[in-house]
Amino acid sequence: MVTQLNHYPAAIAQAAQRVNELDSQIMAVQQLISREEGNADRLSAFDIDLKNDTQRKARRFEVLLTHQEYQTAVNTLMRLTADKANAIAHLEYLRNQFSVAKLEARLEIAKQLTDFESRELVGL
Repeated sequence: MVTQLNHYPAAIAQAAQRVNELDSQIMAVQQLISREEGNADRLSAFDIDLKNDTQRKARRFEVLLTHQEYQTAVNTLMRLTADKANAIAHLEYLRNQFSVAKLEARLEIAKQLTDFESRELVGL
């Protein structure tokens, strides 16, 4: 797909906006995960039946493992992280395409100038 030179800035801006949107979604999911981990910590810390840190850690792990919202958030975070990596790759691809297109345009201008100068020397 060949894009006109003047279309690249808008495409690059749109791709950068997509990366920003994914960043925002990732932060929201991370907050949810932190909140759920805090709740699991609270439950295990104040359970009087647990005798030591190893038991508390095991209880925390058990609480998080069985909490559906936490598991969904972790899966969402993994998906969003992969989506962000792909969006960044696409953004870099567009930036590189733009650089190549600019170089090709400069080369074409240089060729035209060289051809014009050659014709002047010959007297055409």
